[in-house]
Amino acid sequence: MTASTPAGLPLRGAMIGMSAAAALLLTACGMVSTNANAPKAASAPNTASAAAPIQVKVFIAAMFEIGQNTGDRAGEFQHWYERYFLNAKPITVPGALNPVYCNADGVCGSVLGMGKVNSSASMQAIVLNPQFNFSKAYYVISGVAGTPPSRGTIGDVTWGSWLVDYDLGHRWAPEEGQPGEPVFMPRKGYEQYRRFQLSPALTKAAYEMTRKVELQDSESAQSYRMRYPDAAARKAPSVHVGTHMTGDTFFHGPGLSKEAQYIAKLYGADDYVATEMEAAAIALVLKRTQGTERILSLRGSVNFDQGNPNESTQAHLDPKPGETAGGFAETVANVATVGGTFVDAVVKNWPQWQKGVPVLR
Repeated sequence: MTASTPAGLPLRGAMIGMSAAAALLLTACGMVSTNANAPKAASAPNTASAAAPIQVKVFIAAMFEIGQNTGDRAGEFQHWYERYFLNAKPITVPGALNPVYCNADGVCGSVLGMGKVNSSASMQAIVLNPQFNFSKAYYVISGVAGTPPSRGTIGDVTWGSWLVDYDLGHRWAPEEGQPGEPVFMPRKGYEQYRRFQLSPALTKAAYEMTRKVELQDSESAQSYRMRYPDAAARKAPSVHVGTHMTGDTFFHGPGLSKEAQYIAKLYGADDYVATEMEAAAIALVLKRTQGTERILSLRGSVNFDQGNPNESTQAHLDPKPGETAGGFAETVANVATVGGTFVDAVVKNWPQWQKGVPVLR
């Protein structure tokens, strides 16, 4: 992402994820773990393979955790783990970065790893593993993100209507093109895997059942919002819908934010509302193995993809002490609260959901 919280927690945005330098630093310090609580195969005997495949109703995909899966500072998976998997045994999956956890209700989840390659490799290993039956499963790809201040604010939770690959195409330096003109064009032939429209019926159902969920906020996030003149940036957190932009390129600043919006419109997608690093790649894996009709992308905004009008992009990327956004802890809790509302509804009403999205009444 673009920066970090006062405690050094990863943010996403501007940079569609945390910055490469920040990621290396936090990993080196042992703060960010993409294999949190991952036991060695020898210490965690896997009994699932000897039994019938687990019928998965909902699979929750997170990208990173900070430390352990429970009992410490929460990353993207901890609230999910504490809600569904406290009593679940880890299931080792060759090729996946971390174990899969499943509860008795058919809810499963795992930390896949950050970035397109990392996360999609784990996802493919999991969906192809014979220990699981994903034939009727729904997928919630969840995590933190950044948002343009013209479209959202810190603490927001958004359901993705479209997933668009930010990296896939041609780019050139602004000074080598026409003044004021875009410096990006899509590469022909990649139409089937540079954008994904998620099921409108499923996205609408998820939004309708969660749009009134009360979200947490923080004083630090409230104060930080006021630095931005945009009405959307100044609002309290809410649940909404829009395009999620996936990229390993850590873009930041108003110019590249505008380019992301341009790409979304160029591809016929909805407004770009969240930056992230994994969803489009995971969707491609699922498209080739399971289809895309049961995929949801759920992101919580922990930072803006650009600085306020009174600071440079570099200053926003490398904030001084006390100048970070705040609200990280509240946002990761919001994601699990919103997503959990959907997951609980699916499990409770599984006879209807297993056949597809029920008709809304």
